[in-house]
Amino acid sequence: MPYDYDDQNVFAKILRGEIPSKPIYESDHAIAFPDITPQKKHHILVIPKGPYRCYDHFVQSASDEEQLDFFRAVGTVAKQRGLSEAHGGNGYRLITNSGRDSHQEVPHFHVHLLGGEPVGPLTAS
Repeated sequence: MPYDYDDQNVFAKILRGEIPSKPIYESDHAIAFPDITPQKKHHILVIPKGPYRCYDHFVQSASDEEQLDFFRAVGTVAKQRGLSEAHGGNGYRLITNSGRDSHQEVPHFHVHLLGGEPVGPLTAS
């Protein structure tokens, strides 16, 4: 089944400059910015610049260059924010949702990077 991509989603509009954002990091294939409703001290969204609906779509369709750049962007942001244990932080959590059952709200692949304080258990019952 091909992935349908809604080019009117909020992240597509941010990428086109139709909705303002405050990027904290940008590379050739990724951009990172603070979540507008942060759940932790640091809550950063990292999104690829390409039109990928979810993680599956991204890893199946994005080029190796896009994938490497995206995942390096995630690590770079964690390092820059002082979250990486290798750089003096206490760690962080990455969350990505894929599809309806995961409660994916924006149909554009993205990673939530959470840290700066304990993030709690993996899931709530």
